[in-house]
Amino acid sequence: MSDSANIDDTLNELNKEIESASLHSDESIESFRIRFLGKKQGRITGLMKRIPEVDPGDRKAFGQRVNALKSRAMERIETAQNAAQTQAVTSNDLDLSLPGRTLPEGSVHPLTQTHRLIIRVFESYGFTVEEGPEIEDDWHNFTALNFPPDHPARDMQDTFFIEAPSDKHDGILLRTHTSPVQIRVLQSQKPPIRVIVPGRVYRNEAISYKSYCLFHQVEGLYVDENVSMGDLKHILHVFARVLFGEDVRMRFRPSFFPFTEPSAEVDIWWKDDSLPGGGRWLEILGCGMVDPNVLSAVGVDPERYTGYAFGMGIERIAMLRYGIEDIRILYENDERFLSQFA
Repeated sequence: MSDSANIDDTLNELNKEIESASLHSDESIESFRIRFLGKKQGRITGLMKRIPEVDPGDRKAFGQRVNALKSRAMERIETAQNAAQTQAVTSNDLDLSLPGRTLPEGSVHPLTQTHRLIIRVFESYGFTVEEGPEIEDDWHNFTALNFPPDHPARDMQDTFFIEAPSDKHDGILLRTHTSPVQIRVLQSQKPPIRVIVPGRVYRNEAISYKSYCLFHQVEGLYVDENVSMGDLKHILHVFARVLFGEDVRMRFRPSFFPFTEPSAEVDIWWKDDSLPGGGRWLEILGCGMVDPNVLSAVGVDPERYTGYAFGMGIERIAMLRYGIEDIRILYENDERFLSQFA
């Protein structure tokens, strides 16, 4: 390619073809691209490959003109594609008088709804909300709460240990309840104390329709002078009426928890006409008077102060309120399920 006149003629002819090409459809645009910019037989691509054949003195100018043609060809393709898209949007096939599509409404997860309702109930009675770490040490999770060293809850098959207890340090674990926050509050604040503690907890359980490896709890604690079991029964009755109706029936059954004495489990009467007697008792929470050993462990005088504590699973309450029979569905993020709570 040593003839400058032939080079000019070739480039001028190619420029005219680029400018005059009709790009009126997707097919013509693609044909144009292949003809001029195709990797194997594209005319501009071919000229780029022949740059080394051009006389050294003309090589720079030749390369600049070929690049200009390439840029122009790409510009024509982009312009044609944009025009085709605009035409498609403004096509007569589009009926602008049709109503727009209604976007689906989002919804608050039933666990979140239940969580917020429980907090509102207790906040209206002067409880404040406290939170704590989900990764705890053995002392806060077990020892300070009056769990003996050989308690089954400390076993690996019940608790997710990150570091097992040893002679050098307490074990590190995923908390099994929100009660460790009670200990932290009692260590950092002086009575009177009135708090609720919502949060996630973890237990090494087989996953089934009624149990999961994690769930949510709300723990309550009230410590002051002259706090009685009657105070505890009153606040829990208020709570049950708000969540399950003014006519709710409750019962307290004696139970045992290491950190309360006396302890009780609370049931509500669940109406079900298909059952003998028209219903059955269902457990909703555990509670009791704070064990003096717990108060002593955090430096609170058990001779002067008493207190009550209670704890409930939010999943349990939500399943009762909304008629959910399988706890697993609460964690599956199924839009068909969640859309029912919009």
